[in-house]
Amino acid sequence: MADAPSAPLPPPAPPAPPKRRLSNLTIVWGYTSRYPLQLAAAILALLCAAGATLWIPRTFQQVVDNGFGGDGDAAAIAPYFQGLLIVVVILSLATAARFYFVSWLGERTVADMRAAVHRNLLRLSPQWFEENRPSEIASRLTADTAVVEQIVGTTVSVALRNLLIGVGGVIYLFTLAPKLAALLILGIPLIIAPIIWLGGKVRRFSRTSQDRIADIGTIASETLGAMKIVQAFGQERREADRFAGAVDRGFAAAKLRFGTRAVMTALVIFVLFGAVTLIMWDAVSDVAAGRVTGGSITAFVITAGLVTGAFGALTEVYGDLLRASGAAARLAELLAQEPQIAAPANPVALPQPPRGEVAFDHVTFRYPTRTEHAALHDFSLDVAAGDTVAVVGPSGAGKSTLFQLVQRFYDPEAGEIRVDGVPLPAADPAEIRKRIAIVPQETVIFAATARDNLRYGRWDASDAELWHAADAANASEFLRALPQGLDTFLGEDGARLSGGQRQRVAIARALLRDAPILLLDEATSALDAESERLVQDALDRLMANRTTLVIAHRLATVRAAGRIVVMDAGRIVEVGTHGDLIARGGLYARLASLQFSEAA
Repeated sequence: MADAPSAPLPPPAPPAPPKRRLSNLTIVWGYTSRYPLQLAAAILALLCAAGATLWIPRTFQQVVDNGFGGDGDAAAIAPYFQGLLIVVVILSLATAARFYFVSWLGERTVADMRAAVHRNLLRLSPQWFEENRPSEIASRLTADTAVVEQIVGTTVSVALRNLLIGVGGVIYLFTLAPKLAALLILGIPLIIAPIIWLGGKVRRFSRTSQDRIADIGTIASETLGAMKIVQAFGQERREADRFAGAVDRGFAAAKLRFGTRAVMTALVIFVLFGAVTLIMWDAVSDVAAGRVTGGSITAFVITAGLVTGAFGALTEVYGDLLRASGAAARLAELLAQEPQIAAPANPVALPQPPRGEVAFDHVTFRYPTRTEHAALHDFSLDVAAGDTVAVVGPSGAGKSTLFQLVQRFYDPEAGEIRVDGVPLPAADPAEIRKRIAIVPQETVIFAATARDNLRYGRWDASDAELWHAADAANASEFLRALPQGLDTFLGEDGARLSGGQRQRVAIARALLRDAPILLLDEATSALDAESERLVQDALDRLMANRTTLVIAHRLATVRAAGRIVVMDAGRIVEVGTHGDLIARGGLYARLASLQFSEAA
């Protein structure tokens, strides 16, 4: 038996937002470096593209210096233009190769990270998902990985290309005209400073604009998802006004963004071309004096444009890298999570063949998010193999908690739970769950085909076994009537099926599981009379020769149960048959009186 702690553990503090350090990107490099051949090809293509870009001004220098001479010999000019064409061909092929390989690396890195994060999430216990919002987790799997993909597939490549062009271009400028190059280098900070300042404002306005767009999407999703309520209460005009207000706020945020960008564009063009004009003005005297050739000036102007543009682009990279660093840190948090419910190093093997015995021995349990209230308190219950036990009680009595614990989604803080005589912490949770089938009240139907939804009970089941289970669950008739039979896509949350049909699919799934222990969370409470009859008939077949725990919300469905356990506030308050409990006049009798009088 587990020792009870002296006091419930306090809830965990909310995690601090990840810090934006470039060191966080090491996790991304860990996935990218798995593909050295593609990485080497991308780097080689990058070097070729940068080198060809810097060679273009050199070829223009040769064309101008040798092609505009006085002799006018076309044959003498041809080699220079042919060389320029060769450089252009190399540039185009290298750029295409660079784009392909860095895009491949970006998509592959993101795909591997998404798969790794999702694989790790599937290991975590439900407790972790109670404390972390699924919507935020989904955002990390989509939005954060998209940021990482942009960095690996675009930003880093562009940054390295611009760095090579910038540094190589500066060296080439000093070989062409040292004085002009020095003036340009001194002027670059004056050119880049306003770009950085206005670029920061554009990024902030872009984030605000994205937030407003998200607000628009949230309102639209909320309204369209609740259209029946909106129309039933006549709130169409109010919702239209609310959406229009969100759209107007989105437009106002976008106006700030593109207005600032327009100013930045005008400033950049003025500063760049103004600087080039002033430098060229000074260069005219050098050309006239014969100190610099016309080809050198041409090459200088082209290279200066490349260098200035390269350093200007680099100013945008740091912000993108910081954003990707934050995204990588959030993904690293998910990858670092360890399951609180895990198999021991040397799990105890469950006995073979399975018997289907379940025992709760003085179990006390609190949900991690509700530590102030004990869901179960000193709870003991033995269920022998083949028995059917119904569990009833008011809402919040702890009925569903029994199902959560027997599947070992949580561990109790005191007491012990055993399946076939083996304490749950001593066994492999996967082996425990293989012996359990469940039919929940709220049926989960995946956005997949009918075949895949049935096979969730046993993925290797043949079509013959699927149809046999469907027949036993009274589901074969409507499944055969579907347009493509078992290959029919059932829609999100089984939108193509009625409530009773979804329940019968869940029962067929449990039949395929063929487990010795069956957990039934009242599966007929929200069905019409005809659907309830079909579902109950299927449940009777499912319960045959199995140990069954039934959570009963409607007492009429458990009158024939061999044993009824009445719970209240996490404790067993009564045990007996329907007749015995009615005769005692306790909680069960009061609940039965209320339900049966309402039905009458």
